[in-house]
Amino acid sequence: QVQLVESGGGLVQPGGSLRLSCAASGSIFSIYNMGWYRQAPGKQRELVAIILSAGSTNYADSVKGRFTVSRDNAKNAVYLEMNGLNPEDTAVYYCYAYLKPTMKSWDDYWGQGTRVTVSS
Repeated sequence: QVQLVESGGGLVQPGGSLRLSCAASGSIFSIYNMGWYRQAPGKQRELVAIILSAGSTNYADSVKGRFTVSRDNAKNAVYLEMNGLNPEDTAVYYCYAYLKPTMKSWDDYWGQGTRVTVSS
């Protein structure tokens, strides 16, 4: 079975930086896009950043200029470099992928989440 596993979350002071990682494992035929969503307490899950297979990216307005998403196709991995963090970035961050397992149909896959807390 395919699974996504995130890492890199933690506690950071305002203005600090953090790097999140996610790797997809299992029998995977192809990955179209990968990215990151986040969910703050009492809020809906929202898109943070996404990167398509060809390398194009999209970011939420709230993180443009501060966050950078990248991927390593050979490792089926996606990363999120977060700079200039503020308390509003506090949330559980979820890895996302739209992919096709080797002998199954395309579908959405989610990681278990990694918590990011920005506080002094």
